[in-house]
Order: sequence, then C-alpha cells, then structure tokens
Amino acid sequence: MGFFTEMFARPRPQEHLRYRSALALLHSMSNADRADIGIKPADFPRIAREMSIR
Repeated sequence: MGFFTEMFARPRPQEHLRYRSALALLHSMSNADRADIGIKPADFPRIAREMSIR
C-alpha cells in the first residue's frame, strides 16, 4: 500500500522541471512586458502551474 502512496504523493519530474522553467521565464520578463499582458508577480505560481501542465 505504501507504494501507491509514494507514487501519487511525489510530483512528476517532467512537470516539476517545466514548472521551474516557466517560473524562471515569468521572472525574467520586464515590468513593461508584465504590464502589457496584465499579470502581477503574485500570479506567477498559478500561471507557471498552468504552463507546466500543457
């Protein structure tokens, strides 16, 4: 039973790497770019999660 707990409790490595790269991309944008598309730094984790799933 512990096997199933570990299998579902750990994040997938590919999604984790994609999440980190999406977050880095969002942090590298300039303030003008952020204002142009209407996102704020508080939205970065949510947007990075959405980007990593795709």
